[in-house]
Amino acid sequence: MRKQEILLSFERLLKIENYSEQTIKNHLSSIKLFLEYVEKHKMEKVTDKEIGDYLYFASSKKKYSYSSMKQVIASIGYLYTKVLHKEYPQALKIDLRKPERLPVVLSAEEVSKIIKVTENIKHKTILILIYSAGLRLGELINLRIMDIDSKALRIHIRQGKGKKDRYIMLSENALVLLRDYYKEYKPEEFLVEGQPGKPYSTQSVQTVFKQALKKAGIRKKATVHSLRHSFATHLLDEGTDIRYIQELLGHKRIETTQIYTHISSYSINKIKSPADKLKILFPEARGKSAKASLGFNRHYQPGLLNLILTLCCTLTAQQAFFKVSPPFS
Repeated sequence: MRKQEILLSFERLLKIENYSEQTIKNHLSSIKLFLEYVEKHKMEKVTDKEIGDYLYFASSKKKYSYSSMKQVIASIGYLYTKVLHKEYPQALKIDLRKPERLPVVLSAEEVSKIIKVTENIKHKTILILIYSAGLRLGELINLRIMDIDSKALRIHIRQGKGKKDRYIMLSENALVLLRDYYKEYKPEEFLVEGQPGKPYSTQSVQTVFKQALKKAGIRKKATVHSLRHSFATHLLDEGTDIRYIQELLGHKRIETTQIYTHISSYSINKIKSPADKLKILFPEARGKSAKASLGFNRHYQPGLLNLILTLCCTLTAQQAFFKVSPPFS
């Protein structure tokens, strides 16, 4: 089969199997690059060596991330087993080591600042909607006017990741802003539109966020998705059950949601360091404690203060001092 025939068959089968448009787009992009790499060979003659060489090229030369490498492996595997009707290539049977990275989370104060410095009401509405409902970027741009239930204060997310529907709460603050935005922009079909009747672009939303981040003076390496991470983390900080957070985020597996337990101040602050149980008085603290206990302050004569501190250096003075002021009273 020629390259174009393979791509057409590949796309057709993905559509028949009811994959989302974004998933189809990702698969096609990935498989095009693979086909370009092996184009000097006929597909029938591509061996495990060529596949392995491409994986090495993608990882070492192109510096693909863990998720991008997963995409490459999934796309090539689908090509061989579903389109070409061949055995799953041995070269793809590898274990990728997943990096343990924590998501970038903004504090409530930082989120407030980002929203406040955003003056355009459409841009402000976009940011508060993503944060207040924990939306994915794709979910935001696909929202339609009819998905907003202002009476029940909820948002209907249709066909989110994994082609799943769910409901999410609608913030009252977001609703107030939405009403002002609607009066000014009068969207026709999608809640946030670029051209009339057409959804806003993902690139435009990313640009809006970057500009707000810079204007707010926040140096964290945050992205639009950081607003979703912040939504989940702040709910956990407030003691919300993680199973409810899983439902709100639309996660299939609870393990995906549990990443937020590693960054939530609620879970971290509940644990006390064992160092807090040690009976230690550090020199700096001891000096402050001595002055406070003996009633010294900056108004006392320096000569008298020096005399007392000198006396405290002797064993007798130390014993006398601790009788007056125990280290941990």
